[in-house]
Amino acid sequence: MKIKFTLLFLMVSVALFSQKVEDKIQSKKLNEERNFSVILPASYEKSPEKKYPILVLLDGEYLADPFSGILKYGNYWDDLPEIIIVAVNQNYGETRFNDSNYGEDGLPAESGAKFFEFIGFELLTHIQQKYRTLPFRMIAGHDTTAGFLNFYLYKDDPIFNAYISISPEMAPEMEVRIAERLSKIQKPVFYYQATSKADLEEIQVNTKKLDDVAKDIKNTNLNYRYDVFQNTSHYSLVAEAIPSAFYFIFNGYQPISKLEFNEKIVKLESGYAQYLIDKYDNIEKKIGLKVQPRYSDFKAIEAAIIKNKAYSDFEILGAYADKQFPKTMLGTYHRGLYFEKIGDYKRAAKEYQSAYTKSEIGDLTKNYILDRAEALKSRKEEPKQEIEESAPVETPTETPTEAQKKDE
Repeated sequence: MKIKFTLLFLMVSVALFSQKVEDKIQSKKLNEERNFSVILPASYEKSPEKKYPILVLLDGEYLADPFSGILKYGNYWDDLPEIIIVAVNQNYGETRFNDSNYGEDGLPAESGAKFFEFIGFELLTHIQQKYRTLPFRMIAGHDTTAGFLNFYLYKDDPIFNAYISISPEMAPEMEVRIAERLSKIQKPVFYYQATSKADLEEIQVNTKKLDDVAKDIKNTNLNYRYDVFQNTSHYSLVAEAIPSAFYFIFNGYQPISKLEFNEKIVKLESGYAQYLIDKYDNIEKKIGLKVQPRYSDFKAIEAAIIKNKAYSDFEILGAYADKQFPKTMLGTYHRGLYFEKIGDYKRAAKEYQSAYTKSEIGDLTKNYILDRAEALKSRKEEPKQEIEESAPVETPTETPTEAQKKDE
């Protein structure tokens, strides 16, 4: 009942927020017209310069709503990026089985070979020409189609960057071939597979065989995860696998949480500002998506610097803030903090006063910055003494989006 309610909520969410476009291709590979749906992010029309990763979704008729619903929910809280979903229609007649056809050698054959080429040569080309896309591509499917999507890994230069294989029905020797390919892959790949304790026995056996090898692969290009869910069937496990797969692939995209702050950042011996820079550089390297650093993440790093008395990091943080928010007072504020913390109050006050001419950001207001400068006028220079923070920065307890939703 809980899973059914969740799926219903996701379907309603999709209907309210997504932009669904019905599209089609007269395929030369398939010698027929093939229909599919393109689900565009909510920001697609109002952000004409923005590009998005692609998710090719097999079994699109019944997987589109739960996949797009989870994406919309995650994006609402700024946990997941917006993605273009291409949902391929296959659930009529014997289409999905014909599309996934393979021969005795365990390779795509006849109608399966044609569909394999349709995806790679026609569908992706059409999507890239018609919509604003990034090079980062994902593919997902369930049971029969989950097994089929693994064929794209057999190529020396796979066309997909991430694979979501939910309860896959595998072709002969597929678990062996996948493991071999993952061990030799020459570019970063995300591979996710899932089953459950109540899944079909053959699926449990084959996914376990693959996991036994894949989990020990030392290839630095491989990002691998295997989930075995409890108390779910072959079908209901989909509702649990989708968010698990997305949060695995986009790990690190989320704003700095209280857990990340306490378990990773504050325990660093040095390099607090660099941690923030690397966080956003890695997002761009991983999915090609340039994300403006969140203001709350700057505040989290500020708190870590103060807690560990690594005041020189404020100069690095200030320079990074100037680059990311050039018209705001954020970078100048951090430089003011640096001089205040080393006891150079005169220069600190000067920085704070110069920040007054710049735009406010977050909780940094003109009144706050002037009050901070005024409070330093009566203080004597104490270069080697730690100065008590006049407005303590708290450890982050929620993301900026969470706070924003509460304010609204």
